[in-house]
Amino acid sequence: MTRVGIIGGTGYAGGELARILATHPDVEIAAMTSRQNAGKKVQESHPYLKGYLDLNFTEKISETPDLDLVFVATPHGVAMKEVPALLEQGIKAIDLSGDYRLHDVDVYQKWYGHEHTDVDNLQDAVYGLPEFFRDEIKGADLVANPGCYATSIILACGPLLKSGLVGNDIIVDAKSGTSGAGMVPSARTHHSTCGESVIPYSVGSHRHTPEIEMAVDRFAGSHAKVTFVPNLVPIVRGIISSCYFGLEKEASQEDIDSIYESQYGKETFVHYVPEPSIRAVVASNHAQVSARVLGDKVVAFGVVDNLVKGASGQAVQCMNLMLGLDEKTGLDFPGLGV
Repeated sequence: MTRVGIIGGTGYAGGELARILATHPDVEIAAMTSRQNAGKKVQESHPYLKGYLDLNFTEKISETPDLDLVFVATPHGVAMKEVPALLEQGIKAIDLSGDYRLHDVDVYQKWYGHEHTDVDNLQDAVYGLPEFFRDEIKGADLVANPGCYATSIILACGPLLKSGLVGNDIIVDAKSGTSGAGMVPSARTHHSTCGESVIPYSVGSHRHTPEIEMAVDRFAGSHAKVTFVPNLVPIVRGIISSCYFGLEKEASQEDIDSIYESQYGKETFVHYVPEPSIRAVVASNHAQVSARVLGDKVVAFGVVDNLVKGASGQAVQCMNLMLGLDEKTGLDFPGLGV
């Protein structure tokens, strides 16, 4: 049985990790940390785990011996302080924050506002999107879990960029539920502000922008320019990203369908569908993608649950690969549908 720990156990991502791992047949949750709740039962913060996880929060992950893998589910800036000690002890790590996604330290400092303190491990971190980087993840000791918006956008854009049929100038209109903002309430996520409304935010300054550009550059063969406009919508979970391209070569709808079917036809968690739906994937690790030819343009859609395939579920998918387990173990359940 693999012993895992979760640093940052009280947030949405930490809670989702615990929800998924509590019934994972090959994993034991040996530790969950929380500075504010150290000594308290995990189920006090996450009542839905009662009967599934009998564990007290600890203040530090170092208080628990013999861990095999640790998830870091904290705001940015924390993982780079925790990961070096974990790796030195031979403990594998998966970071759900942005600390290890960007390999360029100058780009990291520009977008996150502070210096990166673990440059050596930053260069070795593997980007944790299994559908494109599965073999790299299998051999990794440190995985940078993709952001939620980035996951939906890269899944939608990757096949088209790899095909060479579209240009490298991409416009993305993305919509996300309020849980993507985390547990700490704000004026924007207050129900009376965001209920019955759609609010664009962080236009031109969202931290997932350089991550998206970094990933799609690997498919495009040259630098891709992403114009990313995120919007807050009054739902709890889910993201839909609409990605607009210009066609560089003439292509039919059948050509586009073939590209996506070739990429995702054998994938467990990514499905090419005629009409994507957030409700189809909510509470699951499944994603839906779709694409439509519109004259000399193509629009591609990516849909995920921001807390599962966009965060904790994808992290567990990566964990399975890193440990040599079946990739879908602990994740083989459908979305809610309604």
